[in-house]
Amino acid sequence: MANLARVLGWVGVVAAFILAGAAHAQPVSSNQELIQQQQQRRSEQPGNNAPVWREIRSGQPQFNSVPGRESGVLIVSSGQTWRALRDGPIMRYGGWLLVAVVVAIALYFLLRGPIRLRGKPTGRMIERFGGFERFVHWSVAITFCIMAITGLVILFGKVVLLPLTGHVFLSWLAALSKYLHNFVALLFILSLIVTIITFMRDNLLQAADRKWIATAGGLLGGGEVPSGRFNAGEKGWFWIGVLILGIVVSITGLVLLFPNFDQTRETMQIANIVHAIAAVLFMALGLGHIYMGTIGMAGAYRSMRTGYVDETWAKEHHALWYEDIKSGKIQAKTEQSALGELQRQH
Repeated sequence: MANLARVLGWVGVVAAFILAGAAHAQPVSSNQELIQQQQQRRSEQPGNNAPVWREIRSGQPQFNSVPGRESGVLIVSSGQTWRALRDGPIMRYGGWLLVAVVVAIALYFLLRGPIRLRGKPTGRMIERFGGFERFVHWSVAITFCIMAITGLVILFGKVVLLPLTGHVFLSWLAALSKYLHNFVALLFILSLIVTIITFMRDNLLQAADRKWIATAGGLLGGGEVPSGRFNAGEKGWFWIGVLILGIVVSITGLVLLFPNFDQTRETMQIANIVHAIAAVLFMALGLGHIYMGTIGMAGAYRSMRTGYVDETWAKEHHALWYEDIKSGKIQAKTEQSALGELQRQH
């Protein structure tokens, strides 16, 4: 019996080895087939590493010792969609929108000319903007212009400037634009916040603004519509441009400016698209505001440079504001100016 048990034991061991070999035979064969397929692909289709790239482009994180939400993801396929949107419709339609606005302003100026006073200046000057208000306005205006110019270089430089300037000059200009855009951004955001707080109360909508909107500020007939300190057009610029678009470009800009907060690349791609669209719309509205504040209306630039406007200017362009000053409802400084000098300017 002892000999029989010993024989059965050896039979069991041999059977176990046979089963283990059978179990591993198929994977080995499969691995060999896979290796043969890869070798055949290299010989027939050199450079075709489809399985490797398929796995890379899957977006699934691989093994990586560097901590981070996407440190193990080599390629984010949504980057192709981002590039197609940025280099396609955003650059095309955004660029033509800015060109159309410039052409429209130029045609309007050639046909209409600047808006001048109908009456004669009195020489009695009324303070329209205080020193702090002018400082805040010029702070946001200067930083806005820097951000707009550098942003245009970054977005359109490759298409518009490269054929004219060549690679060397554009590389220097693009690098300078990038650094200015990044560092001036924080000053722009701070100035924007102070501007919103400073001018919000005077930009609240009033009943008189409805008539201004209905007649497009008098362009559709009836002459200039009486308004408060700011008319409905200026209020529209404040609420749509300064407040909404300004906040959108600021928030998306911060997402792009500080990637160290561990936002994903797809999040930054979305922020870049929204930032570009909002910035183009912001610049388009800003061109109209700059035109009316400089050559579009006589006396407008002087009001922001010196803070004072002539009594006739206040009466014709902001009649309700002028009436509130005359009635004492609004306190404003007044001073006497040389009438002859004013008449020469107008």
